[in-house]
Amino acid sequence: MSTPTLQTPPVEPAEAPPAPRRRRIPLWFWPAGFLAAVFVLAVLRVVTGADDIASSGVIGAAIALAVPIGLAGLGGLWSERAGVVNIGLEGMMILGTWGAGFFGYYMGPWAGIVGGMLCGIVGGLIHATATVIFGVDHIVSGVALNITALGIAKYLAARFFSDLPGGGPTQSPPLPSLPRFSVPGLSEQMARLEAREIFFLSDLAGVIGGFTTNISAFTIIAVLLFIGTFFVLWRTAFGLRLRSCGESPVAAETLGVNVIRYKFIAVCTSGALAGMGGAFLALVAANIYRDGQTGGRGYIGLAAMIFGNWRPGGLAAGSLLFGYTDAARLRGGGTVHALLLLVAVILLVVGAWQLKRNNRVQGITSLVVATGAALWYFSTDSVPGELAAATPYVTTLLVLAFASQRLRMPAADGQIYRKGEGH
Repeated sequence: MSTPTLQTPPVEPAEAPPAPRRRRIPLWFWPAGFLAAVFVLAVLRVVTGADDIASSGVIGAAIALAVPIGLAGLGGLWSERAGVVNIGLEGMMILGTWGAGFFGYYMGPWAGIVGGMLCGIVGGLIHATATVIFGVDHIVSGVALNITALGIAKYLAARFFSDLPGGGPTQSPPLPSLPRFSVPGLSEQMARLEAREIFFLSDLAGVIGGFTTNISAFTIIAVLLFIGTFFVLWRTAFGLRLRSCGESPVAAETLGVNVIRYKFIAVCTSGALAGMGGAFLALVAANIYRDGQTGGRGYIGLAAMIFGNWRPGGLAAGSLLFGYTDAARLRGGGTVHALLLLVAVILLVVGAWQLKRNNRVQGITSLVVATGAALWYFSTDSVPGELAAATPYVTTLLVLAFASQRLRMPAADGQIYRKGEGH
């Protein structure tokens, strides 16, 4: 007698939970955030008496100081999105300052921009060849490039500028200027409203006036490059392939992407943008090439890129932050002293938020630093000039320290890639 076989019904596989969607920032957030920032500056101006804290002069200086940092950071973004760490941004900027000085003197300011880009591309080619072809550690290659570029620029300046009128072994002759623009009607209206010293409205007028008055054509080009970078890297197939090289070059290679080519393109573009940052320093910020002109802005640009989470919008915000602190430093210790109170309040909020999320180390550290900044503000009337000069660098350290938890670098950033690993 046969026993009937019991057949169990097939078990359907459980549906995988949907992947969490990244929350998009609504469009209204940006103007609301801008107005909130201006309101905070207005309150800070009233409380501290630092009338220059939101003036059009400070904002204009902040923009001018933010552009070379932003261009260097944008160069780093291109390189690292393709998986190549670019510590050599400083060296590429140095080469760009010399290229702008040489080509700008002989061929005019627009040729100076191109010359800065070409010299930056030379630095990019060196870095790409060392890291992508020969597999040199990215950090080692970048540091070597920074040291080498400094010596090359010194030699070229002594070789080509020493015998020119107004030139010398450490500087070029004066360079021609690029055109500047103001928004007709708006800049004059903002200047009149700013002079009336109305709470918030005058501060808002000062900020808008700084963005619309006496703006260099180079600054407009930089803004367009930020917009263009976002469109190319996040809205085109070329950008998708380039970013895939920074996330998983092996997977990209199996799908037919020429990883070596895309890495070279990214690092050379990085060099061109960093060279443009150096050209801005020579053609706009000073109208002359000088030895040591970059002043570490390539490193600050790298920090701004990390602060911006490897995205153009965050990078632009970080560049403006560093440019603003540098502008405050140039305006004197009084403005920097007023910013101590703002730093104390921000760190107090950050500390409370971190403690709420059970991040005790970060929370307690934020509260301790906030307490120190508050005590410093209430016990003094100004900040010594030596300490004020360090404001941009201290800001860099604070931002990187307290923004580290939300950062996500490209998965394969800095990894050595060999062609054929995907086969």
